[in-house]
Amino acid sequence: MTYHPKSDFIATIIERGFLADCTNMQELDDAMHKGSITGYIGFDLTATSLHIGNLVQIMLLRWMQKTGHRPITLMGGGTTKVGDPSGKDEMRKIISVDQINANADGIRQVFARYISYGDGPTDSPLVNNAEWLDKLGYIDFLRDIGKHFTINRLLAFESVKSRLDREQPLSFIEFNYMLLQAYDYLELHRRYGCVLQMGGSDQWGNIVSGADLIRRVDGGDAYGLTTPLVTRADGKKMGKSADGAVWLNEEMMSGYEFWQWWRNLPDADVGKFLKMFTELPVSECDRLGALGGSEINEAKIILANEVTTLCRGADAAVAAEATSREVFEKGGVGDDLPTLTLSAADVGDGISVVQVFVRAGLAKSGKEAKRLISENGARMDDAPLSDAGMMLDVAALASPIKLSAGKKRHALVVLEG
Repeated sequence: MTYHPKSDFIATIIERGFLADCTNMQELDDAMHKGSITGYIGFDLTATSLHIGNLVQIMLLRWMQKTGHRPITLMGGGTTKVGDPSGKDEMRKIISVDQINANADGIRQVFARYISYGDGPTDSPLVNNAEWLDKLGYIDFLRDIGKHFTINRLLAFESVKSRLDREQPLSFIEFNYMLLQAYDYLELHRRYGCVLQMGGSDQWGNIVSGADLIRRVDGGDAYGLTTPLVTRADGKKMGKSADGAVWLNEEMMSGYEFWQWWRNLPDADVGKFLKMFTELPVSECDRLGALGGSEINEAKIILANEVTTLCRGADAAVAAEATSREVFEKGGVGDDLPTLTLSAADVGDGISVVQVFVRAGLAKSGKEAKRLISENGARMDDAPLSDAGMMLDVAALASPIKLSAGKKRHALVVLEG
């Protein structure tokens, strides 16, 4: 039987493909239909930027706010000191407190583009769980919170069970993570009246435990909602590229590279990703996703522009598209290409083209760069590059050089001064 939601939020996330599971769909839908509720998603601070794998959750918070509810972006300043074992085969590295704080500053930049912060009824408070976790007394926590969890139940959690089934070590510090996440939900319930925790499907056990803890300790209503694991049509993990993660912050990835990732998605992903990562009407997303031939490329440009505008701003999207058209349609050198700047000292009597490919980020190693050249995948100023032993001197770099790895990855090399 098809469920017909009453609330705008539930209707939106179902229609746009955000819903995997919900603890009590009808009760949550009724509560959201009757009035504004508060919900949250937690983000651990393991890097200075989030990547596009996190965009599903960020868009979920954005839609929550756009449909009249209050989202909380919970910074995991406390839980990052422990490390979430979900979806991991090995223990996360312990990060210093200074690095965690620096990561929080970087991540806030992205949230501010998607979510409105302030004191209004649907404005988001930006909260850090270090506020309460850093002050926890261990014995008191065990007595007040730990008594509600059995080892049997914790061992049945998928994040724990899968690690043990593969005979991978699970440290005691990670084992505590599930209790801390449940306690976060309880604390947000008490401080902000939060009744909904959302997250990826790998967080289902943690989310259910938090809702259950609120019912046991405070006798309050609490719900959980998860999103599906999003993969690309080619089977690749969402958020990854040939060179690693696709970062949301400009300092970690240029606007052109970010735009280009969306432009180069498989045809089959266009409709789905337009629905999930843009605010275009669903009917328009379906129409664009159904296009074929060369028309699907224009749909991909719309996708790249819409996502880049949300994440980086309209100017970044315009610049990236202009660079793309310059590079691909006119064979020129775009202004927005990733750029490697070399000093005269770097070049010296000559620098190998192999080393330049590596330093420009077009190859991960000299071996990979040589293979790229030998397999005719490298170009310099749009001409095939066949000599892996070529040296570039100061005279050769008197004007910018465009390097290409395959058809879609490019960089400029310029001489300083």
